[in-house]
Amino acid sequence: MDQKGSVSSHQDTPVPRCSLGSSSGLRYGALVNSVSSLATLPSDKPPISKRRAYVAIAVLCYVNLLNYMERYTIAGVLSEIKDFFNISDSTAGLLQTVFICSFLLLAPLFGYLGDRYNRKYIMLCGLSVWLLTAAGSSFVTKSQFWLLVVLRALVGVGEASYSTVAPTIIGDLFSGGQRSIMICIFYIFIPVGSGLGYITGAGSAYLTGDWRWALKFTSILGLVGFVLMVFWCPNPPRGAAETHGDGVTGQSSYMEDVKYLLKNKSYVWSTLGVTSLAFLTGALAFWLPTFLARAHVTQGLRPSCTTGESCNSTDSYIFGAVTVATGILGGALGTTISRQLRGRFSHADPLICAVGMLGSVPCLFITIFVASSSIPVTYVFIFFGELLLSLNWAVLADILLYVVIPTRRATAEALQITVGHLLGDAGSPYLLGVISDAIRSFNPYTSDFHSLKYSLLLCPFIGILGGVFFLIATMYISEDKKAVQRLVEGVPPQHGPTPDSSVELSNKSNV
Repeated sequence: MDQKGSVSSHQDTPVPRCSLGSSSGLRYGALVNSVSSLATLPSDKPPISKRRAYVAIAVLCYVNLLNYMERYTIAGVLSEIKDFFNISDSTAGLLQTVFICSFLLLAPLFGYLGDRYNRKYIMLCGLSVWLLTAAGSSFVTKSQFWLLVVLRALVGVGEASYSTVAPTIIGDLFSGGQRSIMICIFYIFIPVGSGLGYITGAGSAYLTGDWRWALKFTSILGLVGFVLMVFWCPNPPRGAAETHGDGVTGQSSYMEDVKYLLKNKSYVWSTLGVTSLAFLTGALAFWLPTFLARAHVTQGLRPSCTTGESCNSTDSYIFGAVTVATGILGGALGTTISRQLRGRFSHADPLICAVGMLGSVPCLFITIFVASSSIPVTYVFIFFGELLLSLNWAVLADILLYVVIPTRRATAEALQITVGHLLGDAGSPYLLGVISDAIRSFNPYTSDFHSLKYSLLLCPFIGILGGVFFLIATMYISEDKKAVQRLVEGVPPQHGPTPDSSVELSNKSNV
């Protein structure tokens, strides 16, 4: 039988279980697959042992922790940096914006490489750049602010390589409910690392009297992560978890990958939801410690931070601790609810994300308006707002892994990162800084606290928009998930192919 689009193989190699022609498209509801070749590969070696897989998860979580510690160390010492360089709010916000911009611009490149080449080596190369530039940032002088900006941009190279590839490795080590748990653990380290970034940043600045020591500290920990990854992180076959260690391979162009993802409605709408979440969390993570510090000054609870003096870091400590606590609780709660409801409601995951986004909106409004009168009440609503937002992270990662085929997951991660950061937290810290400066320019009598307060009002409206995107995703999630399961398992479509579709399936060795 002449098999259209089959994978070329040696004579002594068994015929692949599933092969999809490049000119064919397979439609399951909203999902259109244009895979050039998706084939189950016979494994030359046994699948990775569970013990090794658990060790790999520990290493990946440790490096993920460091990534976010380093990212938010700057926010933890933002007041010190502003005084050190004597810069405005908008210029300070630029430090985070340039980092995110390089991160998002390079993510598609690493996504393309991650679907085609050794993922472990890709992560190690990126981590090397991350270590060198993060360490270099700790040696800048008062006259070298723009050098710090350039180095912060280069730090994004390392994080782009890691963030696009690491989740796909977890997806290939575990499947089903176990994958959900591991993804939850991995993504819990995002808020935990972010919170520790505030704490270590502020703590290092307080103990040494120099904010730059915070960057030195994370660089040393990063070197440990590099060594651990060299020896303990595997590169499993793509799709190994779904095929009992065999893995799948795909032969398609980058444009075919992009077209496939753009036709996947669950992926598109959840990506727009991720974008709103990134805008919201990026802005709040960068500015809330500073907002709270200014609230203390407004209430007369402490003097303002002046040039040449060490700033009070209490708010960075508390905000960091709240971020860690809500990250752990929210991630665990979101995954638990997902596992409980997913069997009964196929659209449970995007619905959980919508509830988290929309539920955080009133908490944000109260936080913004209560800060001028009661700091304790403000922290209470920050806690509940962050808890609701933290429901989303692990659930969102799981959605991507089960609505995208294994050979395109790195590209899907990369494009989601690019869109999410480009329209989300790449510009939100800078945008809020610009709005704050503009308010003070329009009315010079407006205090720093009130100008930042009014700029933060943009965040709740973005939260509402994100909730709507997730609600739309609930309409497509079930069919898109089933489509991926059928393709990976080699099951022919239940409704038959569309007129322009052709699928050849074979389990025979004599074809």
